[in-house]
Amino acid sequence: MDLVIRDVRVIDGSGGPSYRADVGLGDGRIAAIRREGGPTLSGRRTLDAHGLALSPGFIDMHAHSDLALLRDPAHEAKAAQGVTLEVLGQDGLSYAPVDDATLGEVRQAITGWNGGAPGDTTIDFDWRTVGEYLDRLDRGIAVNAAYLVPQGTVRMYAVGWDDRPATEAELRRMKQLVAEGLEQGAVGMSSGLTYTPGMYAGDAELTELCRVVARYDGYYCPHHRSYGAGALQAYEEMIALTRDAGCALHLAHATMNFGVNKGRAPDLLALLDEALDAGADISLDTYPYTPGCTTLVAMLPSWAGEGGPEAVLTRLRDEASAEKIRHHLEEIGSDGCHGVPIEWDTIEISGVSDPGLAGCVGKTIQQSADQRGESPWVTARRLLIADRLGSTILQHVGHEENVRQIMRHRVHTGGSDGILQGYKPHPRAYGTFPHYLGRYARELGILTLEETVAHLTSRPAARLRLPDRGLVREGHRADLVLFDPDTVAAGSTFEAPRTLPTGIPYVLIDGRFVIEDGARTDVLAGRSVRRTPARSVS
Repeated sequence: MDLVIRDVRVIDGSGGPSYRADVGLGDGRIAAIRREGGPTLSGRRTLDAHGLALSPGFIDMHAHSDLALLRDPAHEAKAAQGVTLEVLGQDGLSYAPVDDATLGEVRQAITGWNGGAPGDTTIDFDWRTVGEYLDRLDRGIAVNAAYLVPQGTVRMYAVGWDDRPATEAELRRMKQLVAEGLEQGAVGMSSGLTYTPGMYAGDAELTELCRVVARYDGYYCPHHRSYGAGALQAYEEMIALTRDAGCALHLAHATMNFGVNKGRAPDLLALLDEALDAGADISLDTYPYTPGCTTLVAMLPSWAGEGGPEAVLTRLRDEASAEKIRHHLEEIGSDGCHGVPIEWDTIEISGVSDPGLAGCVGKTIQQSADQRGESPWVTARRLLIADRLGSTILQHVGHEENVRQIMRHRVHTGGSDGILQGYKPHPRAYGTFPHYLGRYARELGILTLEETVAHLTSRPAARLRLPDRGLVREGHRADLVLFDPDTVAAGSTFEAPRTLPTGIPYVLIDGRFVIEDGARTDVLAGRSVRRTPARSVS
């Protein structure tokens, strides 16, 4: 065998009791497992793992590394956490399928998530289809990646930025684009139903697209229409929609935020249990933190986004339109802010596209406004225009009791929702998985270590229909993590968000060390993980 890992505590991903064993790897797979007292394994290399735990590699069910994987070959933000597979194409907005015009628009729209704004030459956008994007990943990346067809990008491509129902011809085109993306390897479809233009789609339109997803045995992953006022109704909408379509449902960053939802996690979990008991195929992901993270422009009402980014900037520059936006934000509660009147002291600027605006980072809009002696809306409006909508924010609106209760649920999985852009990104981008292991398993006992590993490995592998990942089993792929259960912890904090975790000395992908002795190697073992037309994933 290529490598024998000796005397290790195996936490196999099933949720069952751990055990001691030697584990042998060969040809990128787990070749043999010999429990304590069994015959000795031999290999070309031996690693003494006494004191460490061995688990399957962690699967990040909600990642925003669509460009980071191409821009940063090391990708330590995820590799150092033990992440061996990320699911991209989230929240209905990503970079395939596109034509030239759509690519330019989507690059502008989500520069706050990923960088890559028009004019950025650090990446050669040499793809247009889903298959071509996955081919680009196959040239070599830090960790494996799966892809969701982004419904908002599809609508942008086929309909544009108009807030109206799609015509029959446009709907046929969208269904064709989704089908082509699935045929080329996507594992499902995502939506961002508080982001333009995807939020302009009605339930009937979404149901038709989900029927296409169901034909390919994929899943629908919506960022639904509200995580604030009307959150439960938004969850109910997604459950009913996918039931009608016969499509599996995975709820993105499934949380209950804002003051209106304090202590209401049991209401959500009861809703999910009722649907699951009735036979629905539902899963969800969360991150183990209370603040959210998105772009500042996402807070605006949906009507302000009609026509695309340049139209938004035009409205912001116009006094009458800007006042209407302010009224919706501060007094009514815009759909972009989940139906809740915005609280400027909860909106912290975490990143800007223009380095000249870096002085805003780390301050709330309220703090910056107070320093300038002006209203928060004046400050926010000025920043949106000056940064051409590229500013990212932390939104401090979550509730710890909700976070803890949801992570215990029987269909819960882990997802970082990690936005890697900005001077001061959310620490979840660098810390989600060790934070689950160190804070919520070891320190708080919210879950056992074995349960936590199952949430981060076998459960997401099952959702992705991965027959040979997510468990430590003979014949499974050697995507593995070795960590110290006594010391594993997130190094990242809100003050120092790019600090790497501790207690994860080894990470392997395809049996090759991506992290060795706590340091990133130069190995690029990651590839695309694709669903095939035969309804399997390779």
